[in-house]
Amino acid sequence: MYRFSLDRFTSLFAAVSFLVIFASAHAGAASVTVTAKKIETFRKDSEETRFGALAYVGGFSFSAFGSGVAGLSGLVLDTDGVGFTAISDIGTWVTGRISRDAAGGPTGLEDVAVEPLTGTDGAPLDGKLESDAEGLARRSSDLLVSFERRPRILSYPITDSGFGEPEEVPQPIPLAELRANEGLEALAVAPEGSSLAGALITIAEGSIDTDGNLFAAIVAGADRGIFKIRKDERWDVTDADFLPGGDLVVLERRYDGFTGGLGARLRLMDGGDVAPGALVDGEVIFEADLSEEIDNMEGLAIWRDEVGQTRLTLISDDNNSFLQRNLLLEFRLID
Repeated sequence: MYRFSLDRFTSLFAAVSFLVIFASAHAGAASVTVTAKKIETFRKDSEETRFGALAYVGGFSFSAFGSGVAGLSGLVLDTDGVGFTAISDIGTWVTGRISRDAAGGPTGLEDVAVEPLTGTDGAPLDGKLESDAEGLARRSSDLLVSFERRPRILSYPITDSGFGEPEEVPQPIPLAELRANEGLEALAVAPEGSSLAGALITIAEGSIDTDGNLFAAIVAGADRGIFKIRKDERWDVTDADFLPGGDLVVLERRYDGFTGGLGARLRLMDGGDVAPGALVDGEVIFEADLSEEIDNMEGLAIWRDEVGQTRLTLISDDNNSFLQRNLLLEFRLID
C-alpha cells in the first residue's frame, strides 16, 4: 500500500480510529454516521462522461472522523449494488448501504457499521503487521481477505450475527517472494460459468520475479498454481475483479511523488489466459490523473445493474490523511 510521506502526522489518526473500534469489539459493530459530498462530474470543469471504455455514472466523497471509516482498501457489493462490505488497512470491517438517486447513481452511505477484523484465535487483529488488510472477495457464504505486510488469506464465514471466526487459506506464492509492504494486494473470485470456474486468485502489489513480472496465483482447485502479470514499472496493482463473462479487470495506481502526481487505471485481461505458469497482460481500458476526481484508488467491485449493464464501483484509501479523500466512484462499462 502506497503512502504519502505523512506517516508521523497521520499515524495518530489511525491509532485513534483503531482504539475506538477495538473498544467496541465486545459490543459488536459500532454504528457510524457518514457525511457525503456528491461529485457531479468526473473530469474537473468538464461535462464529459466517456473515459476510455467507461462512462461515469456518479460518485461522492465521504468522511466519518475517528470512526474507522478510513483507509478503505477492498470492496464487495450485494447483487443489487446497494448493500456493501469493505475492509480497511487498519483492520476493520465497514458495512452498510449505498444510497442511490432515481437514475441509480450513488449519492452516499447509510446504515454504516464498523467492527474489528479478527484473527484465527477470535481476537481483534493487533498492530499494523497483522491488520493491514488489502484484498476482499466473496465466495459462496464466505468473505476472503488478503493481507499485505504479513502475507496471508483468511476466510470468514458470513453468519446471522456477522462474521465468524476465520480460517487461513493456503496460497502457493512462496513467502520469500513477497516483498515487505508489497504483498497480497488483490483478491478476486471468477464466475462459476467461466473458464476458471469460480477459482480464487490473488495478485501481489509490487512483488516481482527476476524478469520484472508480478507474482499472482490461482489459490485453490485443479489449476492451483502461480502465474505472472506483466508489470509496468510506474504502476502497482491495488485490486482486481472479474467481469460477468470471466475476463479479469485489474486496478492499478501510479504515484510519482508530490511533483509527479497520482494516477489510476484499469487493465482488461482475458480470463482464459490465467493459468499456472502463464504471463498475463491486457489492454488499458481506463486511465485518470489529478485532472479527474481521483485519489488513492484501492478497491474495485464489478456487478450488473437491474437493466443488465455492467458497473464498476471504485473506492479510495485516504491513508488516514487530512490531505486525502475517501471516494466512491461508479462507472458503466461500454460494450
